[in-house]
Amino acid sequence: MVFWVFGYGSLVWNPGFEYDEKVIGFIRDYRRVFDLACIDHRGTPESPARTCTLKNVEGAICWGAAYCVRGGPERERLAMEEGEPSQPALTGVIVFTSTPDKVSNKYYLGPAPLEEMAWQIATAHGPCGNNRDYLFLLEKAMSAIGHEDDMVIELAKGVRKVLGITGNGIPTEKKRTGTSPKALKSHSSVLRPLQEAVAMDS
Repeated sequence: MVFWVFGYGSLVWNPGFEYDEKVIGFIRDYRRVFDLACIDHRGTPESPARTCTLKNVEGAICWGAAYCVRGGPERERLAMEEGEPSQPALTGVIVFTSTPDKVSNKYYLGPAPLEEMAWQIATAHGPCGNNRDYLFLLEKAMSAIGHEDDMVIELAKGVRKVLGITGNGIPTEKKRTGTSPKALKSHSSVLRPLQEAVAMDS
């Protein structure tokens, strides 16, 4: 068995599993958004992190990395045969998405003003590290694959502004007044295939 997993968040720089091949590519009609709460990796129930999910936007393109995982000796990859550049190089790729329905998905934070998201990302941290590191590593990874994401860049600038920079280059958090982000209780995720997922050589 052979299957492909498409990563658009931390999987771009840290897949966290063994894979046989990595292809830089994109999926159509989805864009990366920071609308998903994480309370067990880079955040806590009291201070949830903002992590990536996908939003269906017709005409959008989301760049990332597709990883091939082979479940046996079979080495054929008919899906990767050369063809028209405008045609999918891969189809049937597994992609994580989350529903934007706040009733059925209590981890959906939804959109927020850039300043609010930047503050939340700058201050959230959990067992796996700071939420800001997640964003900065994604920014660096997208630059490394040659497909920077304007939203990631703007959000990273906002986080750097919240953190401030001292004379010796050490980030220092600024005080903020107002309410903190909504606390959450537990976390689960679901992988499901997208019909139109595409990865193409860059």
